[in-house]
Amino acid sequence: MTGQSDYLVATLVYLGSALCALGALFWWLRRRWSPLWRWLLLLAGAALLMTPAYPYEGVNTFAPALVVAAFQMLTAGPEAAAHAVRPLAAALGLAMLLTLLLYFTVLRRARHAPGDH
Repeated sequence: MTGQSDYLVATLVYLGSALCALGALFWWLRRRWSPLWRWLLLLAGAALLMTPAYPYEGVNTFAPALVVAAFQMLTAGPEAAAHAVRPLAAALGLAMLLTLLLYFTVLRRARHAPGDH
């Protein structure tokens, strides 16, 4: 059994790795994709990789909701995975909403620089 400090280190390593992977993907796609699609990929990836969920009832530690949903779906069926799928769906919805907000504010200004007509 792992201790509290081991759990904290593992969580920080997982989150750091997810951030590095998303940052590298965002940087790699900078010339290939438009800013809208890059931001959508970044925020949706962050939602999928960083949303927490309880692995099962009675546990007081979190795990990545995507991993929990996949394991629960494969071992116990879709009903058992619902508790992890709901926060994933909410996080993805929020990622899409934030992307649209960025598109209509910051990204629009970047496309239409002052002085352009």
